[in-house]
This record gives sequence, C-alpha cells and structure tokens, in this order.
Amino acid sequence: MAKTTIEQWRMLKAVAEAGSFNKAADMVHKSVSSIHHAVAKLEENLAVQLVMSEGRQTVLTTAGELLLKRGNYLLDEIDHLEAVAHSLNQGLDSELTIAVDGAFPQTPVFNALAQTAKQYPHIKYHIIDTVLSGSNELIEQSKADIALSPFPIDQQINDELCVIEFIAVANQQHPLHQLPQPLDYHDLRSYRQIIVRDSAVETEKNAGWLEAEQRWTVSNVRSSIDLVCQNMGFSWLPKPSIQHYLDTGLLHPLPLKNGQIRHTSFYLNYAYNAYQGEAARHLMTTLKDQMQNYCKNNSPT
Repeated sequence: MAKTTIEQWRMLKAVAEAGSFNKAADMVHKSVSSIHHAVAKLEENLAVQLVMSEGRQTVLTTAGELLLKRGNYLLDEIDHLEAVAHSLNQGLDSELTIAVDGAFPQTPVFNALAQTAKQYPHIKYHIIDTVLSGSNELIEQSKADIALSPFPIDQQINDELCVIEFIAVANQQHPLHQLPQPLDYHDLRSYRQIIVRDSAVETEKNAGWLEAEQRWTVSNVRSSIDLVCQNMGFSWLPKPSIQHYLDTGLLHPLPLKNGQIRHTSFYLNYAYNAYQGEAARHLMTTLKDQMQNYCKNNSPT
C-alpha cells in the first residue's frame, strides 16, 4: 500500500515552484493550512525532511530535490493519463497515420507534426514513406488517415497544397554535360536513368520520361538522389530535396531544349472519418499554414 498520495506530491511541487507556502496556496487555489498538512504528511510518511526555510524562502532539501525529481515523472504520467481519458471521452483520435510521398518537402511536415504533437501529446503518430500512388493506396485501404501525394483521389477530399519543381540533373562530371548544348531527349537515351518505383501494390503508376535504354529503379527518392550524386545516372529530382547539391555545384541541371523542369502538384488527401478527429483537423490546418509559408519562400521559377 502506498504511503503517499498524488495530491501530496502536487503540493510539494507547488511549494518548490512558488518558493513559499503562501504563494503555493495561491497557485493551486488551496488554503495555506492544507498545503502545510500535505507536505508535513509526506515528510512523516517518508521519514525524510523535504523542505526547509532559507530566509523568507521555502526551499527543497537535498533529499527533497532528489525525491521530487522522481515524483515529477509520476505527476507527468498522471497528467498524460488524464489527457488520454479526456480524449477518449471527447471521441478524439488515439493515433494518426500519415503517408508522405518521398518528394514532398519534409520540413513543413515535421513542423506541423511537432506543433500538433505539442497540442496533443497523447496521440501516437505513424509516418509512412511512400512513392507516387502509394500514399493514396493507403488511404483507400484504410491504412492511413492523411496522405500527401502527387495525385488526387477520385471521389475523396483533396486539397492542393503546393507545386514542386522536378529538375533534370546529373553529377557535374556526367558525360551529358560534355555534349553539344542544348540537349534533347534523343541525347538522353544512351545514358542511364534513375527512376523511383511506385510504392503502391495494386495500382502502379509511372511518372515522367522513361525511354532511356538503361534504367535503374530504386524504392525511394533518397536513393535516387544518392545515385545521381555518385554519378551513376541522371534523373528528374525534386528541387527542394537537391537544392544543397545544386548550390554546391555537385549536381548541374541538364541543358534540355524542352522538359528540363516539370511542375507537379501535391495534394493533401484524407479519409472522411479522419476529419472527425480533433487532432487530425489540427494537423491538416497546421500543415496548410506551413505549406503557405513554404511556398512563399520556395515558389517555382
């Protein structure tokens, strides 16, 4: 049987934070006598002095600091437990699954998740990396609540978030950069193209020009960027993901007559039931705000 109560630990924490019993009473809206009694009872049950007077201040003893540090874990867990109970009572989400296409800018997604997690710390967040139609397939199979995808979903809710530039690039030392300029698609056919495989199982989609005689197919955008950086081939890559390599000169745009840059819209897609959850609505609203700021600073040329 426990010798102490959660309320006693709360009162000790209030005294430690306020620096006196009077201020602690105002902080937690309790009488001074009830604060004194709770702390005294805690010291009696533990047989340890927890507070002492230091001038006009009431401070923790060394033992009090050590024990309250451990007690804070307990208090935080109780707060978390109560938040979960409140969420269940209000019908809020207990977890959210977000499918994110590998070409979608990561920074606004992570910022939106961080803000939502701060507001709803009890939610479990699952982030799934996808390619092309893979995000939408997870929505359609009820395996994700929210999808960030280059394709809208028929007869579903789709909000266009941004337009991303895909640039035809190769390593600065790639032979394509040594050919007479400008280039056309015929010049590309003899060289290896790096493409990314659609992560969807039931409906595989291809994107862009796919007529190179040699093709290496990878499962994610990060791998395609690495291969192009290592001079293993050329590819159309999302500009936000390769801006650093363009700035440092490791990657150079291919000087094509036509089709050097492609613009692809990305959509926020979600299941109807996802919008019923408060945390999901907060995440989607925050993501839209993040993307507005992102697009202002990274608008396509």
